[in-house]
Amino acid sequence: MLKDKMIAPPFFEIGVKNYLYGDRIAELALAADRASRDYGVDIIFTTPYADIRAVAEKTESIFVIAPHMDAEPIGRGLANVLPESIKAAGARGVMLNHVEKPLTFTVLERAIARARETGLFTVVCADTVAEARAAALLGPDIIVAEPAGLIGTGKGVDASYMEEAIGAVKTVNPDVMVLVSAGISNGKDVYNVMSRGCEATGTSSGVALAKDPVQMIDEMAAAVRSGWDAFHS
Repeated sequence: MLKDKMIAPPFFEIGVKNYLYGDRIAELALAADRASRDYGVDIIFTTPYADIRAVAEKTESIFVIAPHMDAEPIGRGLANVLPESIKAAGARGVMLNHVEKPLTFTVLERAIARARETGLFTVVCADTVAEARAAALLGPDIIVAEPAGLIGTGKGVDASYMEEAIGAVKTVNPDVMVLVSAGISNGKDVYNVMSRGCEATGTSSGVALAKDPVQMIDEMAAAVRSGWDAFHS
């Protein structure tokens, strides 16, 4: 069962941010669910809090995660996002330290610890190679190496950044998986990342703002599989 399974390469992350809401998110989640099975690619689906339960209940194969959480314990803390709450809603994990929701190193450390004790896997975002290296010291499950200046631009990272970021993380902790992203707009972009040996990549606006988001999910999932297979052939 999915609840007993952990993500393994090759995988892909889709984050709808606030580009979409309601039924449109559910539609994309179902498309991601199908694509995950069709291509044998694990897919992380990062969804707004209000849609976690609906997406989790309607899908079988994707890993639904929350876009953020707070490290505070159960009790007081009006409007804080409680780890136990997102897990109860159906989230399998949580994204932390996205450029749009940055955390200090101390708070990030506490949040990772809270997620771990709650049974949520952690996806930690890092802008620079140095930040990725520092984040690896905290032992998250996945690090997203994503230069902030390239997010949403349609311009991807170069090969040197990929190699340096992956090398920096794996030197500190070889068990941490690395997702390299930014500027992923189509299947070709996905293939270019995966065929260089990356474990994963992902997108937000590349899917959410596509002319046909459902078709784009299929295209990108296929490219994850073909790029990974090309590198490992």
